[in-house]
Amino acid sequence: MGAQFEAGSFTWLTGIEDTCVYPAAHYGMPPLDEFALTGHDEHWRDDLRWARDLGCTGIRYGAAWPRTHPAPGRFAWEWLDERLEFAQQLGLTVIADLVHYGTPTWLDRSFADPRYPDVVAEFAGEFAARYRGVVDAITPLNEPVTTASFAGLRGVWPPALTGWDGWTTVTTQLALGMSRSIAAIRSANPDATIVHVEASALYEAAGGVSDATELAEHRQHLERVAIIPTELLLGRVRAEDELGRWLLAHGADPAALDELAARPTRIDILGVNYYPDLTPRALHVLDGEIHQQAVNRDAAGLERVLRDAEARWGLPMMITETSIEGTEQVRADWVASSTAAVGRLRDEGMDLRGYTWWPLVDFVDWSWAAGGRNVEEFAVDADVIAERTSSPGRVTPYLRRMGLARLEEEPGGILRRLPDASAAAFVERARGTGMAR
Repeated sequence: MGAQFEAGSFTWLTGIEDTCVYPAAHYGMPPLDEFALTGHDEHWRDDLRWARDLGCTGIRYGAAWPRTHPAPGRFAWEWLDERLEFAQQLGLTVIADLVHYGTPTWLDRSFADPRYPDVVAEFAGEFAARYRGVVDAITPLNEPVTTASFAGLRGVWPPALTGWDGWTTVTTQLALGMSRSIAAIRSANPDATIVHVEASALYEAAGGVSDATELAEHRQHLERVAIIPTELLLGRVRAEDELGRWLLAHGADPAALDELAARPTRIDILGVNYYPDLTPRALHVLDGEIHQQAVNRDAAGLERVLRDAEARWGLPMMITETSIEGTEQVRADWVASSTAAVGRLRDEGMDLRGYTWWPLVDFVDWSWAAGGRNVEEFAVDADVIAERTSSPGRVTPYLRRMGLARLEEEPGGILRRLPDASAAAFVERARGTGMAR
């Protein structure tokens, strides 16, 4: 493992929002490319310099698989070469996101394509070999549980499957792809550090007494689903146990489960993504159906998901995404309260090796590619949707105010970057902290 992420170390990081979904033509969906939408393609040098100036010594950065693997067996590395080499020159340790929600367009069925596990492993091995010594920390796939929700459960992104059968198909494929990718990475670069990044889950029942049993059962179901991708990757799911039986009942390939169980994967760091106002969800019954509503559980929620992950998996951890949407002061306050929580947990002996504010700059809401339609699992204010759908051609109504720099849209669609109070709060912590103890 790289010295920067060894036991006892602590790294301050940020990340460039790198969602990259390029659907094949038959899906009838526009591409969702945050590097392009946020102007990072034009301002990448300034963005990387600013990450360094904030006090970061690490950055999560996307390899944009749909861009970089334009045809079977053909790779387009040049654009990525200069960015990764520049980050190295700045002294930034890159954790590379190989897959961030999207596949190459020539994989006709995206994550459900039978070629997917081997194709993504080929990409991972080629990446690891090319950038050995430049990028030695690698995330094979960002947030498998989120990917499965959007691509397998709710039909938002390719392969646009729905229901728990669809979720199971995508999740099993993701686990196979991660497992084979990690094997390819370690073969090409034995010194690689594998950072497995997953979204955390926190649910509570908000219904009345009459709904209590139904909501409790649904909460347990969602909590079980949230751990399945990581359990599969670690080889902890057997066909005969509870999780295995559930997956088989929803169409999982027994051979895939056997392969994953027979070849447990070693990961070096468990990356935990937590947003205080998005991760916690209240469950309630409306018109006979269970709905989710995002609620803010502040630093107490962060501590809970980290303690739960430590108890379940016992792995070194890193906060690989956190931020909050709102005013400068709201975000500055979250810098203070979240980092204080991290300090307390480290004082108690928790093996936390890094903190990542995500994203560095504001990003464009994913509903942009859906014409303003809400694509989240939870409810979104109707006024927000109305504002987005009434502003064609403009990104301003879609901007999520979660960055350490605001994006401001000028005439002609030019996006300016304006640091604010949250950036100052981050600099104060990153440059003045005693967190490395």
